[in-house]
Amino acid sequence: MKLPELKIGNLVAAIPIIQGGMAIRISTAKLAAAVGEAGGIGLIAASGMSFDELRNEIRLARSLTKGIIGINIMVAAREFSGIVKTAIEEGIDLVVAGAGFSRDVFALGKESGTPIVPIVSSAKLAKISEKLGAAAIIVEGKEAGGHLGTDQALHSILPEIVNAVKIPVIGAGGVMSGHDIVETLKLGASGVQMGTRFAASLESNAAPALKEFYLKARPEDIVLIDSPVGLPGRALNNPFAEKIIGSTAPTPETCDACLKHCKKNFCIIKALIRAQQGDVETGLVFTGEYIHKIDEILSVKEIFNRLLAEVETIN
Repeated sequence: MKLPELKIGNLVAAIPIIQGGMAIRISTAKLAAAVGEAGGIGLIAASGMSFDELRNEIRLARSLTKGIIGINIMVAAREFSGIVKTAIEEGIDLVVAGAGFSRDVFALGKESGTPIVPIVSSAKLAKISEKLGAAAIIVEGKEAGGHLGTDQALHSILPEIVNAVKIPVIGAGGVMSGHDIVETLKLGASGVQMGTRFAASLESNAAPALKEFYLKARPEDIVLIDSPVGLPGRALNNPFAEKIIGSTAPTPETCDACLKHCKKNFCIIKALIRAQQGDVETGLVFTGEYIHKIDEILSVKEIFNRLLAEVETIN
């Protein structure tokens, strides 16, 4: 089998793979550019970045590839609108918005001609997104890493959503192999989003200790935590995750007010930064459900080569 192109607005990706935006600072310019260079769509995770840092990341990615580069930003972030405007000013190719739903973002996209791609988990939100002007939608199942909008598997919600809209639908959550890509496309998706597989890549900005932690993961290490954002989150079990589950995680002593609404059960930005920097004891390690299927850290180019080789063997 040969994979189709992925068309979002005026953008055409030779390979229908979007690299998930993983914050804080796991998917930065180097990873996004490598994915864009390989023919997919690379995303810079903008959550937790200042406007200047985001500008620098976008410019760096542009210097590394002529491929398609977008950002992923949490709707729950207080600076959501400012981040989107900054990315658009820098000429970003597309904006992916998750961890909440924003109606306002579509006007920003319409004004500049920038494709807006919301992450949804229901046919209702997919229809609203299309009506508001979404260029495509990403449908995320329960297998995804990070913040979750559903407790249902991708393959059980995808067909209904594909039938509900006319814009491209990208399947996300648990996509790890060429076989997974083909199965998702057979259900009507125009492409897939893969996060966890790229978190454990050479170009990922995760610290070496965090990448090693990924490789040691077993199926029974996956847990759900209660995020301050107000959504459940999928993570790897460690002492900090156990404290969150047991409601004994330290509450923030100081608050940067980075979220529009925060439950303040712990500081998620600082916890994610600790993990990204290699502190796998007191950091929050977001991950997809099938992290245990990854047994080596590969370059983005090699990941693409292996995925495409596997797809070619499928009839």
